[in-house]
Amino acid sequence: MVAEESSLKAVGWARSLPVGCSLGEARDWAREHLDGLEWSHDAQDVVESVLLTVSELVTNAHLHARSDAQLILLWDEQCLHVTVHDTSPELPAPRQPEFDASGGRGLHIVDTVSDNWQTHRCARGKDVTACFQPPLPSNAA
Repeated sequence: MVAEESSLKAVGWARSLPVGCSLGEARDWAREHLDGLEWSHDAQDVVESVLLTVSELVTNAHLHARSDAQLILLWDEQCLHVTVHDTSPELPAPRQPEFDASGGRGLHIVDTVSDNWQTHRCARGKDVTACFQPPLPSNAA
């Protein structure tokens, strides 16, 4: 028997972002939903890291996978999971860009600003998920 307190409580949102959709639109949509989470006003650094990750992962889906992106935000009361799904089965890998290259640093950025990230192949492509753990309120510790 599972105690009622151990039930996972989560809230989530999903949005399809077609190729050609502006990154500003993706970031604005994500910010709108983040603003509804009570921790977001006290953890602007985490919010900015999430928005940067949204930009990087949606860019990768559009540019490298040449695919529409499905952006999913899931808050499980401990971690915000940012997932971008695209239709390419090829898993992304961080690369070492030339010093003066204008791109090629996206996954390094995601690795730096998120608590962790991972990829999963699925039946119709792949998911790239980055997780963010905002600081707990001082009264919750």
